[in-house]
Amino acid sequence: MIKNNNPTNGELINDPDGGIPRLLEIMRRLRDPETGCPWDIEQDFASIAPYTIEEAYEVADAIERGDMNDLEGELGDLLLQTVYHTAMGEEAGHFTFASVTRAICDKMVARHPHVFGDESRDKSADQQVADWEAIKATERAGKSERGTLDGVAVGLPALLRALKLQKRAARVGFDWPSTDQVLDKILEESRELNEARDTLTQTEVEEEFGDLLFVMANLGRHLDLDPEAALRKANAKFTRRFEAVEAKLAKRGKTPAQSTLTEMDALWNAVKAKE
Repeated sequence: MIKNNNPTNGELINDPDGGIPRLLEIMRRLRDPETGCPWDIEQDFASIAPYTIEEAYEVADAIERGDMNDLEGELGDLLLQTVYHTAMGEEAGHFTFASVTRAICDKMVARHPHVFGDESRDKSADQQVADWEAIKATERAGKSERGTLDGVAVGLPALLRALKLQKRAARVGFDWPSTDQVLDKILEESRELNEARDTLTQTEVEEEFGDLLFVMANLGRHLDLDPEAALRKANAKFTRRFEAVEAKLAKRGKTPAQSTLTEMDALWNAVKAKE
């Protein structure tokens, strides 16, 4: 449990300028087994983890939309997730908010010797990235992560994890030398998927589909694109255009369900042309 020796913690909870101590005290009170919120008390790391992921995506969404007011609130929601996990960690005796803060501060100082140490800042961004990766490799070795792919979190979004796995493999030379070869592989995987859908089981079709997605992520890497970000933008574009189609249909007194594909497709093309 997060401890607070401030005898005026009630005042702290209502202090608009209480900052991090105020947030820590609010969480302590929410998790109090006798007087806290029943829902908050019964949560654990596993039950809170999906909310943490969701809040991170909502931060990214606010940034994508350029909504700074919304971003302020979403960053607060994400900060709450950190406080929530550290509160549970302290209750179980694993770590504290202070130890988590200390760990990230130590990591940032260690990974930036050109800022906080004696190394020169006179190097390219690419060289700084290479140095960063070398430092991370040393840290992984200290954690007994010997395999090339060790430490790539299983819980990452699938596209992001594919990208990280491919980057790790590329560091040791396991990579196509050119984008053309990646494109050839996409054509190969597309043919295999097309054949699989007519002759193989649903499980095997799923495997072929996964192979195609994996290579598509690799293409993004070769094109110096973030496949996760690219797909988010594609989702936003589809949403924007489909909502415009719905609006045009509404002016005709119709819904998509009351319209034909031909009619909706024509409206889609009109919206696309206008963009």
